[in-house]
Amino acid sequence: MTTRLAVIGCGQWGQNHVRTLKEIGALAAIADGNAERASALSQRFEVPARTVDEVLADPGIAGVVLALPPRLHGPTARAAFRAGKDVLIEKPIGLDLADAQETARVAKAEGRLLMVGHVLRFHPVFEALDALVREGRIGTVRHIVSTRLGLGRFLGMDAVWDLAPHDLSLVLHMAGGAPDAVDTLRRTVLSDETDAADIALRFPGGLTGEIHVSRISPYRDRRFSVIGTKGMITFDDLAPEGQKLAFYGHEVWRDGSHFAFRGADADYQPTEPGLPLDRELRHFLHCIETRQEPRTGSAEAVETVRILNLASPRAAPA
Repeated sequence: MTTRLAVIGCGQWGQNHVRTLKEIGALAAIADGNAERASALSQRFEVPARTVDEVLADPGIAGVVLALPPRLHGPTARAAFRAGKDVLIEKPIGLDLADAQETARVAKAEGRLLMVGHVLRFHPVFEALDALVREGRIGTVRHIVSTRLGLGRFLGMDAVWDLAPHDLSLVLHMAGGAPDAVDTLRRTVLSDETDAADIALRFPGGLTGEIHVSRISPYRDRRFSVIGTKGMITFDDLAPEGQKLAFYGHEVWRDGSHFAFRGADADYQPTEPGLPLDRELRHFLHCIETRQEPRTGSAEAVETVRILNLASPRAAPA
């Protein structure tokens, strides 16, 4: 592996990037504000711990992965672009639309790649679902539902900003464009921020979507469903292997002045193995080497921040 990356920000998720890049053979350095953590990771993964300035000044480092508090993503990414680095930024890339747009503008002006870490776009089960929908297995797509429920993660951001970016990325990809209307019902229950929310999206042409997120649910639910005119398909991330992708040949049709329907049992679809983060990072490396625009590029990154601000205007700094 000749393309080398550095990870800036080595908290819980940043460490996953460090470990995965080490396994790939593309890890050049790490940087973290916590000197003790940086030293421990440096020894564990046998990689230099450097300052951010040292990373950006190193010509042997082609790109950086930013896993920082979101308020730091924009300024750090822009400095990296100006230093000639390509950047993968963990979601969200910023906390307001103007900051996100400026980050995208600088990336373009400097001729650098900006990729946002929407890791579920690289999940092999989602990729299989996407392929089935594109080939017309469920007919015309009419509605999309994404659910992300569980307990925990009270880390200075509300549930919309912490959880919904994953789902927004999937919905935006399936819809093929930006929504023209966003309506949100938010609820503060056990903390001082939004703990649960329902986001309704309307797209040009009549396609609709809904996203349900909660960090106060007594049970976990990670499902993504696409409803079409000839059937429905669901990606259940918590289902056993072999049952994560299910096609339902449900049908609904007009019968005179009424509607009739026919249900069908789940038809589980084959999927490939693979870890989403490994696939995401290998895609970023491929884009650096080929100058191909990332699948989760600047347009999607900015649009996600725009919708998040509409869905939850009071974003707490993280």
